[in-house]
Amino acid sequence: RSVDRPSTLISLDRPSWCYRNSTMAPLQAYVRSRRASNFLDRIEVDARILEIGSGSGWVGEYLRGRGVASFTGVDLVPPADVVGDILDWPALGLQPCSFDVIIAFEVLEHVDCFDACHNLLKSDGILMLTSPLPAWDWLLKLLEDAGINQRRTSPHTNLFDARRVAEFKVVEYRRFAALSQWAILRKHGSRDAARRPQT
Repeated sequence: RSVDRPSTLISLDRPSWCYRNSTMAPLQAYVRSRRASNFLDRIEVDARILEIGSGSGWVGEYLRGRGVASFTGVDLVPPADVVGDILDWPALGLQPCSFDVIIAFEVLEHVDCFDACHNLLKSDGILMLTSPLPAWDWLLKLLEDAGINQRRTSPHTNLFDARRVAEFKVVEYRRFAALSQWAILRKHGSRDAARRPQT
């Protein structure tokens, strides 16, 4: 069951939600508020949620503020709940078919972890993602160099079209700011054969 955002919820404007670079702070706060309304506010509070690439922890903080009790953030560095590589998910103690929702905001262009997502999601589980549109990644790089967009933490070696990810069905797909794709995908089928995302 979904619940409305409580009035005591932490503010999306607060400094911990923004980058130190003051020119990016208003843009980043806006994008995070849009991600909250387009993705996070739609998650049922009793869902079991995994975030890949949890970074500063803002998604977990936001969801816990909404009353979500079962949230796990994974990242290569602290302050993640689980520190390690998602590709090594069994070694991290994560169980197959155990999550209702996986969140991957600006992660999947860095690492091909669709197989891991498929393995970790329950049948009919949901993958919520944001990622650059492959054709416009060069422009995002220019915006990063100009200090307008968040600087990438590693190369974008896994650009893909979210409408064509094997073994996932598109529930919702949209372009955001003409540079990014935002998608909700539902797990289906099995992933016996190795595959790469299509670009």
